[in-house]
Amino acid sequence: MKPNLKERLSNISTKQWIKAGVWGTLYVLFLLWHGNWWWILLLPVILDMFTTKFINWTWWKRYRPAREGEEPNPKANKTLYTICSWIDAIVFALVAVYFINLYLFQNYQIPSSSLEKSLRVGDFLFVSKASYGPRVPNTPLSFPLVQHTFPKWLGGGKSYIEKPQWEYRRLKGWDKPEKGDIVVFNFPTGDTVCTKMQNPDYYTLCHYYGKQNVHQRKNVFGDIVYRPVDRRENYVKRCVGAPGDTLQIIDNQVYVNGITLEDKQGVQYNYYVQTKGALLSAYTLDKLGISKDDRHLLPQTQAGIEEKLALGLNPDMPVYHFPLTQQMKLKLEMNPSIDTIVIEPDWRGGEVYPLGAVFTQGDSLVRWTRDNYGPVYIPKKGETITLTPDNYQIYSRVIDAYEHGTAKIGDKYTFKMDYYWMMGDNRHNSADSRYWGFVPEDHIVGRPVFIWLSIEKDKPWMQGHIRWDRLFRSAEE
Repeated sequence: MKPNLKERLSNISTKQWIKAGVWGTLYVLFLLWHGNWWWILLLPVILDMFTTKFINWTWWKRYRPAREGEEPNPKANKTLYTICSWIDAIVFALVAVYFINLYLFQNYQIPSSSLEKSLRVGDFLFVSKASYGPRVPNTPLSFPLVQHTFPKWLGGGKSYIEKPQWEYRRLKGWDKPEKGDIVVFNFPTGDTVCTKMQNPDYYTLCHYYGKQNVHQRKNVFGDIVYRPVDRRENYVKRCVGAPGDTLQIIDNQVYVNGITLEDKQGVQYNYYVQTKGALLSAYTLDKLGISKDDRHLLPQTQAGIEEKLALGLNPDMPVYHFPLTQQMKLKLEMNPSIDTIVIEPDWRGGEVYPLGAVFTQGDSLVRWTRDNYGPVYIPKKGETITLTPDNYQIYSRVIDAYEHGTAKIGDKYTFKMDYYWMMGDNRHNSADSRYWGFVPEDHIVGRPVFIWLSIEKDKPWMQGHIRWDRLFRSAEE
């Protein structure tokens, strides 16, 4: 005969009451933070796990084989016990990881050089989601630790179920993204994706190849899929413009509200470096911190000679093309083998369209470039603008895609969210807000706190493969 409630309560030890009190308090505090009090219905279940145990969560333990010195267990079933033990451990780990990854922090690896030399390719970051307040997931039914697609060894395919989709809501954090912060966010134009060609993004591909070609040529571009906000690729850039700011770039210099925004120490630009005749050694380039992927020597071909002449450089001398920080540039200028250093002109960066042009597949009224851009007003929640022919392309995607409104020239529109302007510190090699526009607040993931591992892919294991000097270093330096 099973014990009744009174008997169960009388058998609860002090240790069990303490455990129940601690976990119950933590759960209530979480609900207070989360704000969804429907989950309070689970509190009796949590308390039961530690005290009365009406629900026998560990029924499989009755099949545990007897240990040495114990009496034989007539119900022993080693296979069943082992399988259930593993399932119990795996389920607990997945649930714990899911909630930690969702509400507290996640790991992020720097995949590209857009933030060199502030954050480097191969840096692994501890990203705090609690800093800006974690988002309640838009897509709650998803596999933990997988952003949107299972790895091939697990069969590939979507790692989430699209329904239900919850409205955007963010829990309270202790901060908001500010100018100068490095921020992890979901890629704004990653809502629509060509599965076989994800870089550049779908809208840029449609602009250059035509929307009809992109949709019809599946052998080249693959299937066209849609991804919810929280399932889009994670990007990391530096916030250089906050809601309500007006930003402009003049000859590479960023101005916010008419005031010069000083470059961080790690900001770098592309330069042409002409020597006096000698080639730069691999040792010199290693000491400067220029990766092998960035070392470009202009060829002595007709095209290479014409490029040197266009830059005003000597066509007979070796000319390198690579990114440099201000400190790296000063070191090179002191090198006696260097003759001339010139910054990469605007034409080298290619065409950059004003916000909205690539999204609408239309021509722009104004031509902005990578190095000369704006001015552009960054939308702020509650602010109202009038849509005109001059600003329609800038704000139409914000209204249509992010706020699910309807953009019409002549209408007034009040923004429902804050927006941010993100740029890479590797200014001439960064696909950022200059190319795909504003980052809505509902796309913000978190703030990188520190680097817990850093790998140098160009070096072998015993010769600097791990960058020990970067371990546990602040991500904001």
